[in-house]
Amino acid sequence: MGAGGGFLIVPAMVFLARLPMKVAIGTSLLVIATNALIGFIGDFGHQVIDWRFLILFSGLAIGGMFIGTFLSRKIDNRLLRPIFGWFVLAMGIYILWKELI
Repeated sequence: MGAGGGFLIVPAMVFLARLPMKVAIGTSLLVIATNALIGFIGDFGHQVIDWRFLILFSGLAIGGMFIGTFLSRKIDNRLLRPIFGWFVLAMGIYILWKELI
């Protein structure tokens, strides 16, 4: 689906494929990571890469993965659905606001 398609894919996997919310989110993130890696490999050697920024950003992302893994064990699957829904709604309102104003 490209950038931003996760807000459609995750609910589709939950409602149509009957996957648990945590599995659907993890699957979506795996697809995003795979796309990013393929894009990086495709650009490697053709673009100037700011290695310091890449290492910093990657370190923060890896730290976020550990925090997310820890939090996923603490958050009940039934609570995750409304949190995800409110997040998608808030992001949609933000994007509309940004584009219209």
